[in-house]
Amino acid sequence: MPIGRSTKDRKKMAVTKSGKEAITEFNVIKKYNGYTLIELKIKTGRTHQIRVHMSEIGFPIVGDEVYSNGKNPFSVKGQMLHAYKLKFIHPTTKKEVQCEAKLPEYFEKILEELKSGEF
Repeated sequence: MPIGRSTKDRKKMAVTKSGKEAITEFNVIKKYNGYTLIELKIKTGRTHQIRVHMSEIGFPIVGDEVYSNGKNPFSVKGQMLHAYKLKFIHPTTKKEVQCEAKLPEYFEKILEELKSGEF
């Protein structure tokens, strides 16, 4: 879905017909009661791309104060987004660089709450 500046709020981005091409691929990892854990791959790099696309299809990011209407049932600081793997070509060496990072502890804790049905 193409993304451009919102006509309703100039501080936000939105899906717009006149926006720039924005491609986000996603895969559902696990469904919980009212929440979904997904894996995303962005093919383009538009401002707020993940947040705008997920909100547009009805799956806003937990903790996103801008694109989720302020919903934050877990009281997280920031958004429940985590880049577990980044891969790019180094600008000087031209070699592929790949970095991976485990989920933060608070993220794991919330997933455990969702798995157990405590939330």
